[in-house]
Amino acid sequence: MSKKALLIIPPERFNEDELFKPKEELENAGVEVTIASTVAGEITGDYDGKATASVIFSDVSPTEFDVVSVIGGSGTNDHLWGNQELQGFLKQAYNEKVLVTGICAGAVTVAKTGLLSGREATCYPVDVQKNELIAVDVKYVEQHVVAHGDIITGDGPQGAKEFGKALVKALR
Repeated sequence: MSKKALLIIPPERFNEDELFKPKEELENAGVEVTIASTVAGEITGDYDGKATASVIFSDVSPTEFDVVSVIGGSGTNDHLWGNQELQGFLKQAYNEKVLVTGICAGAVTVAKTGLLSGREATCYPVDVQKNELIAVDVKYVEQHVVAHGDIITGDGPQGAKEFGKALVKALR
């Protein structure tokens, strides 16, 4: 499968399971994975895991990829939820028929674009995230993955492998 995925993590405190499990599923299916953030270089996760963002998301075009995914973690709330540049990037990806996805707090980032308004999505089952979905007219569903044809959301670490499998399935 000659597909490409862009996984966007916050500049600090990404969730390791939410990054590494979908990344592994994608790579095992032959998808070329690029990790991006708001900064380039080594980034430390919530549990001191390390990942290297090889690009700043705004330095690439979403049309270079078949899927763009916003990864969660405690840093996502602080650095990605209100990032207007990222909102525009996700909307551009969606308008160019690139699969837009998010897991945990990353699902909230996707919802904040307005692309999920009036639709169902999932996120980590805590009030702070569920309330963010409800605030933008998204119906919270308590399950690991909610897959629409154009947007996929995942709930968090427990559903990270299933989220990765849903991305692979959508790319086939």
